Amino acid sequence: MPIVLYGTITSPPVRAVLMTAEALGLKLEFREVNLVKLEHLKPEYLKINPQHTIPTLDDDGVILWDSHAIVAYLVGKYAKDDSLYPKDLAKRGLIDSRLHFDTGYAFAALREPVASSFWNILFKYLRTTINVSNNRHLN
Repeated sequence: MPIVLYGTITSPPVRAVLMTAEALGLKLEFREVNLVKLEHLKPEYLKINPQHTIPTLDDDGVILWDSHAIVAYLVGKYAKDDSLYPKDLAKRGLIDSRLHFDTGYAFAALREPVASSFWNILFKYLRTTINVSNNRHLN
């Protein structure tokens, strides 16, 4: 059974998982989740990830979401040695601090401009798709 990664290629967390898989020599089956079309809120996606986030990984029934958890899992399960995630706790701590830099600082700094762009695109899509341009709640 293939390892399936759900996400969108423009997502930095998804790309982190893809880069890790590449470094490990793993082939992933990629399934695009279109956020603008709200595919992450569809019942079939919510069944595998009730938090409706990307990325989500399905490794033969082991379902994980959050890129940090997925990356650590893939390295722990599939790495041939500890060069990507050392057993030495001092080295591992340095890697962990770099892995989580984005959640504490970098991703937070980008959240507002990216989120506002996303919502603008989403509302434009909804206006054209369901023809609600006269609805003042979306303006």
